Amino acid sequence: MEKVTDYFGSMVFDERVMKATLSEKVYKSLKRTIDRGTPLDLSVANVVAAAMKDWAIEKGATHYTHWFQPMTGVTAEKHDSFITPAPDGRVIMEFSGKELVKGEPDASSFPSGGLRATFEARGYTAWDPTSYAFIKDGTLYIPTAFCSYTGEALDKKVPLLRSMEALNKQALRVLKLFGNESVRSVRTSVGPEQEYFLVDREMYKKRKDLIMTGRTLFGAMPPKGQEMEDHYFGSIKSRVSEFMADLDKELWKLGILAKTKHNEVAPAQHELAPIYKTTNIAADHNQLTMEVMKKVAERHGLVCLLHEKPFEGVNGSGKHNNWSISTDTGVNLLSPGETPYENAQFLLFLAAVIKAVDDYQDLLRLSVATAGNDHRLGANEAPPAIISIFLGDELTAILEAIENDKPYGGTAKEKMKLGVDVLPQFSKDTTDRNRTSPFAFTGNKFEFRMLGSSNSISCANIHLNGAVAEVLKQFADKLEGAKDFNKALHELIKNTIKEHKRIIFNGNGYDDKWVKEAEKRGLSNLRTTADCMPKICDKKNIEMLTSHGIFTEAEIYSRRDIMLENYVKSVNIEAQTMVDMARKEIIPAVAKFAADTASAVAVKKSVSKAACKYENKLVEELSVRIDEMDDAAVKLEAAVAKLKTIGDIIKESEFVRDKMIPAMDKLRAAADKAETITAEAYYPFPAYDKLLFGV
Repeated sequence: MEKVTDYFGSMVFDERVMKATLSEKVYKSLKRTIDRGTPLDLSVANVVAAAMKDWAIEKGATHYTHWFQPMTGVTAEKHDSFITPAPDGRVIMEFSGKELVKGEPDASSFPSGGLRATFEARGYTAWDPTSYAFIKDGTLYIPTAFCSYTGEALDKKVPLLRSMEALNKQALRVLKLFGNESVRSVRTSVGPEQEYFLVDREMYKKRKDLIMTGRTLFGAMPPKGQEMEDHYFGSIKSRVSEFMADLDKELWKLGILAKTKHNEVAPAQHELAPIYKTTNIAADHNQLTMEVMKKVAERHGLVCLLHEKPFEGVNGSGKHNNWSISTDTGVNLLSPGETPYENAQFLLFLAAVIKAVDDYQDLLRLSVATAGNDHRLGANEAPPAIISIFLGDELTAILEAIENDKPYGGTAKEKMKLGVDVLPQFSKDTTDRNRTSPFAFTGNKFEFRMLGSSNSISCANIHLNGAVAEVLKQFADKLEGAKDFNKALHELIKNTIKEHKRIIFNGNGYDDKWVKEAEKRGLSNLRTTADCMPKICDKKNIEMLTSHGIFTEAEIYSRRDIMLENYVKSVNIEAQTMVDMARKEIIPAVAKFAADTASAVAVKKSVSKAACKYENKLVEELSVRIDEMDDAAVKLEAAVAKLKTIGDIIKESEFVRDKMIPAMDKLRAAADKAETITAEAYYPFPAYDKLLFGV
């Protein structure tokens, strides 16, 4: 039997392959580029490209592609073969350093939010050497950044790398104040937990809504959903287990550290969790994981649904972004230390995150905003749209002690070098988790739980890194000029806690009382994409993002327009699909059942004096439902037509939120009522019981 250790990373051009195929000089030069960001000489790139090509061909590859992440929300790739014509009419296999480092895909058809005109087609991809190349389906994939001819970022990787460098720069300033001269870099790491649904492929093919939108636009709940809570962590069905085993193997070949797999809360819902990686690599791996999930599902006669809310009435799918900050010397800056000195450093970084989340609530909220995630946030399985931080009772009590200059009365105390006896040595896991919190501290990391299952993790981490970088800059500016560092440090932490404690909430985020309490505290409640996305262009956000070089102002406005356009288009496609299904499938099916029932009544009355109360009542109710669906479809058609006349993306998004989605809800409600009284044999597509329990 093949061992995992034998094939793990076998399709990746990683350090093992580099050491085996490159000279020591070339390897060290490439490592300096990877570790320190030093420029890569073209002569070195040529050697690396030749070695990469030879290795890929040995693995059966015939093509290469610059793999990038445009603003479509999915990845993009243009495949070129290694072949070059030879004088004798045959071909040779070549791949140059120039082809490795730089590509030129057509940029005209990718979203740019006005950064590029349609006729300005040129775009460039640039190799990201920090993310290893890999082989998939006979092609060498080279992770790259994507930018326009004039240098604007047209993707999610470039701003992510910029945000990581911004945080690195400011964190190093803070660490030097604590005497950490040996630290050369600070990196954020992420472990994104991925939730998903599996449905039978043949059933999927009968549902136009799943095919067109990724979610069911119609569907009455079956007698049993998730109320028995028997699916969560339950025994995994053999068909799903086979899929998971196959998925693990494919991911492990690609060097992706798939670690945990289990059933989730809803029927047909599951989760995969990887081990932590540096954020930009974690983002690449998560995009790749979603692609591989879909492909492996096909092999097993399944379809993997990554929509945030594919089924009404049961839990939707999220993607928990477990985020931490570490040094190149192996110190987790969000991990409480063993000494008062280490704890003081931990507290400062903790305070920085608290302030960052409070100051930039809107950026974090909009970083996870999509039409799909709007259905999920605030439901019973997801955090509310209100940003708050869970710290747990002990850590909250410690911060309160610091704020009030009082000793902490919990576990054994230690003298903290902040001028007051407040901080004990405490263990990392002394508090329960809060699964209703959008942003929860879990011992040595924060779990940002608002991301939707189809989201790229890049967006959330761009804004999280940027916000923390800004606060660390403010902290460093104050402390670098302090006459008494310890005193200034204590006052800074104390004042930060006092000014930003409103964002800390350890209670039940699902409770309606929290919505009122959050409003009293002055916290934002941006319920929809239309509410939150324009906030990216607020003055304070533009100033922060541009000052750290994460975005230019033009890039910020472009992203607002791109994301709002995506929201509008997504909902518009759903609306048109609903009308199409109602007109061509549901109404005719219900009308046929009503007509057949009415005919049966006529036949029965012709041979007997039966009252036929049930049948008469049923025909009447079916007729009412048909009229309700027709009326709702007419109104939704009018909304679709009206949307085309608006012409302003912000107004369009508001119209979608205020008019189109309510019209869709009415059509669905009417159709779902009709489904509950229509004979199963007449209904045109598989119902929820088949989809949720059919695998």
